[in-house]
Amino acid sequence: MGGLMIFICMFVSWIFIHRWSQRNIKGPKTWPFLGAAIEQLMNYDRMHDWLVEYFYMSKTVVVPMPFTTYTYIADPVNVEHVLKTNFNNYPKGEVYHSYMEVLLGHGIFNVDGELWKKQRKTASLEFASRNLRDFSTKVFKEYALKLSSILNQASFLNQQIDMQELLMRMTLDSICKVGFGVEIGTLNPNSPKNSFAQAFDTANIIVTLRFIDPLWKIKKILNLGSEAQLDKSIKIIDDFTYSVIRTRKAEIEDAKKSGQENQIKNDILSRFIELGEDNASDKSLRDVVLNFVIAGRDTTATTLSWAIYMVMTHSHVAEKLYLELKTFEENQAKEENVTLPQCDDEDIDEHELFNQRVVQFSKLLNKDSLERLHYLHAVITETLRLYPAVPQDPKGVMEDDVLPDGTKIKAGGMVTYVPYSMGRMEYNWGPNAASFNPERWFHDGVLKNESPFKFTAFQAGPRICLGKDSAYLQMRMVLAILCRFYKFNLVSGHQVKYRMMTILSMAHGLKLTIEKRS
Repeated sequence: MGGLMIFICMFVSWIFIHRWSQRNIKGPKTWPFLGAAIEQLMNYDRMHDWLVEYFYMSKTVVVPMPFTTYTYIADPVNVEHVLKTNFNNYPKGEVYHSYMEVLLGHGIFNVDGELWKKQRKTASLEFASRNLRDFSTKVFKEYALKLSSILNQASFLNQQIDMQELLMRMTLDSICKVGFGVEIGTLNPNSPKNSFAQAFDTANIIVTLRFIDPLWKIKKILNLGSEAQLDKSIKIIDDFTYSVIRTRKAEIEDAKKSGQENQIKNDILSRFIELGEDNASDKSLRDVVLNFVIAGRDTTATTLSWAIYMVMTHSHVAEKLYLELKTFEENQAKEENVTLPQCDDEDIDEHELFNQRVVQFSKLLNKDSLERLHYLHAVITETLRLYPAVPQDPKGVMEDDVLPDGTKIKAGGMVTYVPYSMGRMEYNWGPNAASFNPERWFHDGVLKNESPFKFTAFQAGPRICLGKDSAYLQMRMVLAILCRFYKFNLVSGHQVKYRMMTILSMAHGLKLTIEKRS
């Protein structure tokens, strides 16, 4: 008994000494064997803000865990070192690949080395293609108008809507049209269920949960719980995707045989089938297209949701943006000699007249004219600064390294740059870093760019996002139409907060009421 008491006293003393020795450490405090796991789990639902609090004290936050160490960085100098200077030492890594392979396969966002280089080279050529850009512009406009029609109806009926849900449906429909060349029809006033869309959402959520579920491999082997559900969802996704691939291959073959190559579609799948010819396996095509669908759906919808929330909660921004869009409409109509429908036309139903105005306005929107909406661009960019679609981006560590600030990095650990925190640091953005201020993106009245290692919403270095221009095109198109013709009001009592996932979506959606603007 005495020996046990001595052991307990020694153990308690050891813990006390361990904790006392950390009193001057600026990062999370650790426990023997457990590292900082307890504190991290206690703050899981608010992890992004938990990290911000530590970044206020130190530009690098080290979080020891039971079997590894997570190092979080927010200083652009360190970020450049990881994403560019010593790029090869910080790959996606085997751990990330194992989590995401069931959904992403060997697509561009889940591979490293030569396979990544090959896919990126092909993808970069496609994103530079005028045909794909023109096709995307047409698709983005088509679905923005569908969304506007739903909002018009909701306003007329005084209905509440979940804007994030509608935007998720819109971006899924549009990216499937651009990626597969097919219409899946989830953006509809009746919100119809779609097996592919549901399976896609379920799979996305479950592979994300793998990052915090230590038992996922066991559940996968035994086909239990979330992993059994994931298996069913992937089967639905694959059945749909492979069916489209086989149909499209047959269509392309028939078009070539009949000498009607000009009838071949301009979606990403068709382009990769043509580029790969007979060497493009169905599995590789499946991985390519699903990677683009995943990259272009949630990220864009999430950013649009936060942008609308920022506009509606900053009345001066809303009015300045509306004035820019109204002035643009008038000037562009004069330049193109277009007569805008008049609101006092008594021969046309008010509801129909409003839709005509929206359609007429949309005809003034193209890639070049949208790029002249500078304040709109600043609103989107400022939203991405504070609410980046990917709030954290982890990298594996191949070999021991030392960051520019002197932090030692051990092989096998994880280094994560944190766009959410970076946008809130005064040493990056000045004393008003936490404020939503689109004007910060102007210098002497001219739009300015910032280093991609400081504004990291689209990554930086060799892996910088190829879809950046396409994402801006869709976001400009949608927000130009919505912010020109609608005023948004948050439903009383609705709480807006982020959900802890790889994408910074809103936990409870964005519940709004709609008012039409003349």
